[in-house]
Amino acid sequence: QVQLVESGGGLAQPGGSLRLSCAGPGRNFGVYVMGWYRQAPGKQRELVATIGDLGPATDAGITNYSDAVKGRFTISRDNAKNTVYLQMDSLKPEDTAVYFCNLHLLSTNTDYWGQGTQVTVSS
Repeated sequence: QVQLVESGGGLAQPGGSLRLSCAGPGRNFGVYVMGWYRQAPGKQRELVATIGDLGPATDAGITNYSDAVKGRFTISRDNAKNTVYLQMDSLKPEDTAVYFCNLHLLSTNTDYWGQGTQVTVSS
C-alpha cells in the first residue's frame, strides 16, 4: 500500500504564495513520475504539474505544467527525502481547488493518490 502524505495548502490572498509538499515511498519502490492535480467544485480533476524521476532515464527530472499555471508554479523533487514540492506564486482566485499529489509507477502503469489538500485564494 502506497501512502502519499501531503502538507501545505490553506488560505492565501490573490498574488500570494503557498507551497505544497508530498512525501512518497522510498527509492526501492521503483521508477515513478510524481505530480500534482487539482479539482475545483463542480469541475473535473485536472493536471497542474508533473516531474520525471531523478535517475538515469532520459526523461529524468523533466517537468510539465498546465498552461493555467505555467510561469507561476514550480514543481521540484528531492529524491533523498522522497518528496515532491509545488511552489505556487502569484496565486489567483481561480487556483482555488483541492490539490492532489499523484505518483505514477512506470513499471505497472499504476496511479496512486494522496488524500488532497485544500487551497483557497481569496481576499
